[in-house]
Amino acid sequence: MKILSFIERTGNRLPDPATLFVIGTLLIFMLSNIIAHLGWRVVDPKGNAVIAFDLSSTEGVWWLLSTMVTNFISFPPLGIVLVGMLGIGLAEKTGFLPALLHYAITHVPHRLLTPATMLLGITSSIALDAGYVVLIPIAAAIYIAAGRSPLTGIAVAFAGVSAGFSANLFITALDPLLAGFTQSGAQIIDADYQVAVTGNWWFMIASTIVLTFVGWFVTERYVAPAVQGVADQNLDNRHSELTATQRRALLYASLSAFVLVIVFYCATTLSHGPLFGVGKRFDRWIEVTVPLLFILFFIPGLLYGILVGTVSTDRDVANILGEVMARLGPYIVLAFFAAQFIAAFNQSGLGQMLAIAGGQFLRELMIKDMLLLSCFVLMVMLINLVIGSSSAKYAFFAPVFVPMLMQVGISPELTQAAYRVGDSVSNVITPMNPYMIIIIIEVQKYVRRSGLGTVVAMMLPYTIAFLVAWLLLLAIWVKTGLPLGPGGDLFYKI
Repeated sequence: MKILSFIERTGNRLPDPATLFVIGTLLIFMLSNIIAHLGWRVVDPKGNAVIAFDLSSTEGVWWLLSTMVTNFISFPPLGIVLVGMLGIGLAEKTGFLPALLHYAITHVPHRLLTPATMLLGITSSIALDAGYVVLIPIAAAIYIAAGRSPLTGIAVAFAGVSAGFSANLFITALDPLLAGFTQSGAQIIDADYQVAVTGNWWFMIASTIVLTFVGWFVTERYVAPAVQGVADQNLDNRHSELTATQRRALLYASLSAFVLVIVFYCATTLSHGPLFGVGKRFDRWIEVTVPLLFILFFIPGLLYGILVGTVSTDRDVANILGEVMARLGPYIVLAFFAAQFIAAFNQSGLGQMLAIAGGQFLRELMIKDMLLLSCFVLMVMLINLVIGSSSAKYAFFAPVFVPMLMQVGISPELTQAAYRVGDSVSNVITPMNPYMIIIIIEVQKYVRRSGLGTVVAMMLPYTIAFLVAWLLLLAIWVKTGLPLGPGGDLFYKI
């Protein structure tokens, strides 16, 4: 508890992530001035000397002012995240995604309750916050109805939703977000490098399956016996049911999503289809994954909203989309300052110098790929205890570690996959998780004197087991040489 209290105090004292990027940009200006005046230089693998550009000079200040708008609007994660979130946000706001989760969890046989809840928790990240708001309380009620402790239901759902956050069977809003940051980092070394949104897809599908079984084992072997009988007696086992209108709307909306998948498949596989063939670098369907994601959620979400009455006119749609954009306001602010930080880092030459020098140092150490990746995962995991925002952390990490690891032959997509592992597993034990208070309140419904310590003790087995299993899966993947996903190579050739 002392350690957790220290982590919480330290995290609360940190400035807002946007402020951290402002501070980081100022530091880059200072460092570029110092290194330029010292005359430091590094030599890249082609024999070219790389020196720092003094951003504090007259030319440097002019560069920042003249490119500030361009830095923002051309920031890779910005547009793709906003487009993807419009469709997903509408599907959530109209009630389609929460209803889909509700129906799935309430129609599972009791003997498969734990693996089904874990799987739904992991895949719920496609539905934004619905996993926390809908799945966790319903899981508690379903476990009571099955004659089991509600704490087991909360633990299983929370582990899937939070510790398995980065894994999924589908492309989620996280994929384009991380791919944008990865691409910006990779272009420090290779200006033409493109990162596919689908670059980690196969690995994340396998991760979902592995974590589901690992979570099932941990629950039944360790967590369930520990919490059984802890909750107060005479618990209410009722939970809300979908109305007939909601069930009918869910059926039609799900059918529309199924039809869209068939249409997309035909457009991709038929020789005259608009998505058939290769685009600029990847297959066409890979390059338009985000627009397809938008359509796949927008149309079923809209249909569901019309059928249940949450959407009556086009103004309702505009208002909902406006609310979705409003929720993304903090991200847009963060993206503006992160864009300036990354652009300054690249323009100063410090990113390239650090990547080359760091890469040469790593090559001299002769450390195996998996040891490097494991150390990176552990570092991300520890930083996640203090800084909860996935995008904020990766915006700092990507410009440094992506190009550095490229120098030793590790692809940007593999670095991104390793980051996702470290960023997920400690979510269930960090006080910096913004949803931790929701979990504590949910636990307190059944155990009055519980708190953060109760939740952490309950969730720590998942963190340890997921970390070990995910690292083993990553090691097996690297050993076999399988691509991480469409357009996701394991290694980078300098």
